Amino acid sequence: AAGATGWDPAIVRPFFAKVRSRVHVEPPGSDNAFGLDFIAAAEQYGLPAGPLNVDGRLGRGVNWTDLNKRGNLRQSSSVAYLHPLTQWGERLTLFTGVYVVRLLVEQDRVVGVETPDGPIRCAGDVIVCCGAFDSPALLLRSGIGPAEHLRDVGVDVVHHLPGVGENLLDHPEGVVIWESARPLPPETANYWEIVLFEMTEAGLDSPDLMMHLGYQVFDMQTAPNGYPTAEHGFSLTPNVTRARSQGVVRLHSGDPAAPPLIDFRYFTDPEGHDERVMLTGIKLAREIARQPALRPWIERELAPGPGVVDDKALSAYARGTANTVYHPAGTCKLGRAADPLAVVDPELRVHGLAGLRVADASVFPSMIAVNPCLTAMMIGERCAAFVLG
Repeated sequence: AAGATGWDPAIVRPFFAKVRSRVHVEPPGSDNAFGLDFIAAAEQYGLPAGPLNVDGRLGRGVNWTDLNKRGNLRQSSSVAYLHPLTQWGERLTLFTGVYVVRLLVEQDRVVGVETPDGPIRCAGDVIVCCGAFDSPALLLRSGIGPAEHLRDVGVDVVHHLPGVGENLLDHPEGVVIWESARPLPPETANYWEIVLFEMTEAGLDSPDLMMHLGYQVFDMQTAPNGYPTAEHGFSLTPNVTRARSQGVVRLHSGDPAAPPLIDFRYFTDPEGHDERVMLTGIKLAREIARQPALRPWIERELAPGPGVVDDKALSAYARGTANTVYHPAGTCKLGRAADPLAVVDPELRVHGLAGLRVADASVFPSMIAVNPCLTAMMIGERCAAFVLG
């Protein structure tokens, strides 16, 4: 409906199946005693425990997460698709420690990349897979993006494309932290292996709130802001599954070694949707912590602290300590050529340039409700199919 023609569920489902045929997915397998009590507390609150995705639809509930791992080895895209590297012979050349300065463009066609060691030219398509920050930054450094911004930072305009770096999406994440009355059991796959989903208002098609349970005091944002911390504890991280705030990625300057300027613009949607969901999530986290199954584990609430209760104070806390949940997306948006912010077409080709595709989470036209790892791999499978014709 938003212009991502050919990306509906029926069409992408086989490509998810291709990912699952290469990437092993399994439960964490830890059966942590604290985790079991947390699930019991969530049930006492009123959330069903069990499968979260039933008949292709995400529902409210609590469960152990499926993880892309095999035993103790994470099934990254590198492990699942490239290893062992000896299988490739001369079919694949890997350049390590090589920095791409810019894309090489000749007569509206991308023909390769420039590196400090010289150009690497390409007979087919150049496929950019640098993620939601560095994919737009590479295009911008190459003169592909909004002309006014490029001129402002001293980059020659090669191709005016206003959407490059716009539409930065994420799952804005808050945190509620408790000190535990005793050390938590050590059994865990990754410390963040239980997730819950909830709908914060009636009539929604899918949950608008996600929350991970962490078997640790996640004080990365709270401690620097003066909130107390502890050696032992746990955290709940409410995040907005389909945030409406949109950020931007820009260049500080034309210096190819300079990092991009990243502004998430959290909680700036004019309707206040993201803030409302976040405050509901903080309150839900506290409500679950009050349930009988968790009470024996809790010594005290560390952040925001029991004295922070009204919406104004909770909002100030959330805005002051919110962080990325490491799910950036959307900055090379997929859409129709008529969409002024679309960067790539439904076959991931950059509008107005030949020989260039983008294939990573930056092409998301809108945010998905769950962690994006396997969806990014699905995009890779689709891009491979497009290139192979």
